[in-house]
Amino acid sequence: MSDRPAGLHIGSHDLPVSAELSRFMAGGWTPSPLPADARVSAYDVTPARRARLSARFPGERLIIPAGELKVRSNDCDFRFRPHSAYAWLTGLTGEDQVGHVLVLEPAGPHGHEAVLHLRPRSPRAEGNEEFFRDRRHGEFWVGRRPDVAEAERLTGIRCEHLDRLGAPAGRNAAEDPELAAALSELRLVKDAWEVGQLQLAVDHTTAGFEDVVRALPQALAHPRGERWIEGVFGLRARAEGNGTGYDTIAAAGAHACVLHWIRNDGRLDGDDLLLLDAGVETDSLYTADITRTLPLSGRFSPVQRQVYELVLAAQDAGIAALRPGASFRDFHRAGMRVIAEGLAGWGVLKDPAGDLYRRYTLCSSGHMLGLDVHDCARARAETYLDGVLEEGQVLTVEPGLYLQPDDETLPAELRGIGVRIEDDLVVTSDGARLMSGALPRTVAGIEEWMGALLDGVR
Repeated sequence: MSDRPAGLHIGSHDLPVSAELSRFMAGGWTPSPLPADARVSAYDVTPARRARLSARFPGERLIIPAGELKVRSNDCDFRFRPHSAYAWLTGLTGEDQVGHVLVLEPAGPHGHEAVLHLRPRSPRAEGNEEFFRDRRHGEFWVGRRPDVAEAERLTGIRCEHLDRLGAPAGRNAAEDPELAAALSELRLVKDAWEVGQLQLAVDHTTAGFEDVVRALPQALAHPRGERWIEGVFGLRARAEGNGTGYDTIAAAGAHACVLHWIRNDGRLDGDDLLLLDAGVETDSLYTADITRTLPLSGRFSPVQRQVYELVLAAQDAGIAALRPGASFRDFHRAGMRVIAEGLAGWGVLKDPAGDLYRRYTLCSSGHMLGLDVHDCARARAETYLDGVLEEGQVLTVEPGLYLQPDDETLPAELRGIGVRIEDDLVVTSDGARLMSGALPRTVAGIEEWMGALLDGVR
């Protein structure tokens, strides 16, 4: 009997396979090719992307891995998502891309030939047990993969078996800072197809926020209402796309003062605000990133309204600063001037000058958005943080106030209130277009929107 064949990922509790069973499994299968019209969604745009990268590194071998599985616990892996640079260059976004590597081989004095090294579909032949025994790669365990010819048709890229790659010399995006920076910088400006994918992500996210409001009566009744909110949004994300683009923040009450609150284990109180920061990632891996701060009662109290409207005024100022040629940091500065002056008007700050307001804002108020929620993060400062905005860039504007529950510099009525308002925008020729405008931002708009949705479930 074959117990633990070399090279196969077998569980400690799997049954051994007899030679007779192995032979029996090898035959009697009907051919099942991929559909003739199957293509990756970005088939038409990826060649131009690879050409732009090629022009940056003439004559050099470029290696862009999809990435490997990571163990969650014992023999259970985290769900796989290919690296964003690999997805951008190939259009391949599925969980079957584990271990695959795109190599741009120098071809002539300036250009490159793309070669995709992949793990093709396992043959169902005697002596090969991977397809029915391997827990990580077996077709009967994780699903069908294309064979080499099918992969070439899907991608338009020459494909080779992964085993032929060996340990190639060259610039590896996983290790080479210059190549990693270039791959980020090439993605700073989105093409029309990418903007369409981001709008799709925003639209699905809008639907997820509506689902959450409809579910508030059930969430308020549950001892871990934040988890209920997370689950409701997650259902929409998995049903409409690949899942969430990042861990959902469902922060009620003082939890909203924790910037990345993802424990989501708290009870909801009808007198509190809920800060919901969530985004659907499409099947093409582009993600939205939207935050709304909602009154769980359906209506803002006077002090909640006071804090909310200051943050909204800051966001309005930030959005107004977006235009081609503006410094990337201009929108943040514009919003923070409003925040600092507002805090001074409340008597919290003695002087709005300086950076003491940051005790209550904590972080920057926006970032690039795309395949990653914090997109293009490896770009050099001079092209991103210290650069200027360009038409086609997509970014968030997300000022916030985080008034900690134990902060003695604040009057008691302000303590424990956290408010963030975050929207996704694409820079246009004369300003910016609000992609997430279907979700209301004003106090009156939110109260009316919530009221209509809740009336529908009562």
